[in-house]
Amino acid sequence: MSDIVQAHRLIIAHHFLDGKDSILLISIVYDSGFGHTARVAKAVAAGIQEVQGAEAKLIAVADGLIDWESLERSDAIIFGSPTYNGLISARFKQFFEDSTKAAWTEQKWRNKLAAGFTNSGAQHGDKLNSLVSMALFAAQHGMIWVGLDMMPGNSSSTGSADDLNRLGSWLGVMTQSNTDQGADITPIKSDLVTAAYLGRRVTETARRLQPA
Repeated sequence: MSDIVQAHRLIIAHHFLDGKDSILLISIVYDSGFGHTARVAKAVAAGIQEVQGAEAKLIAVADGLIDWESLERSDAIIFGSPTYNGLISARFKQFFEDSTKAAWTEQKWRNKLAAGFTNSGAQHGDKLNSLVSMALFAAQHGMIWVGLDMMPGNSSSTGSADDLNRLGSWLGVMTQSNTDQGADITPIKSDLVTAAYLGRRVTETARRLQPA
């Protein structure tokens, strides 16, 4: 085997083993009390998978087993939690605290992309506080936050709840679920499409940041 052929094969092997130039891994870590936020998480995953060469991994904190190795390998991590009383859920806060030993002390998520979404029963529900908590958490891990670059919907006389980003958020995705309806009905389609857009945006941003 010539040196040129051998070198070429090594380059190809490195290309695929490195993983950065082939498959993008985008993880979604979320909690869901009644299934509504889980539905949003699945919409985010669908948006990720619209990008060629991207893999979405859903990690539910309620399962109790966090795949820390997959998170370390991820190109981006998207966080999601219901908003209860203006705060992220207790289980999601526990995930934040557990990450200290698993990732923060060695800054294992440094320079990874991060984003977030949250759901509540009220139209507002102080959801911004939950997104701020996620963004601060990401900052302490040295991550790079990706917001929602979408104009606010339902903000004019011709607008409606069918508009994307109907709750008018830029820091992350806000969705709303009627408290008397199950996750098979709510959040509504416009919220889910907005969530899918965030998944696609984070993935496309991760692709652009890959080394040439």
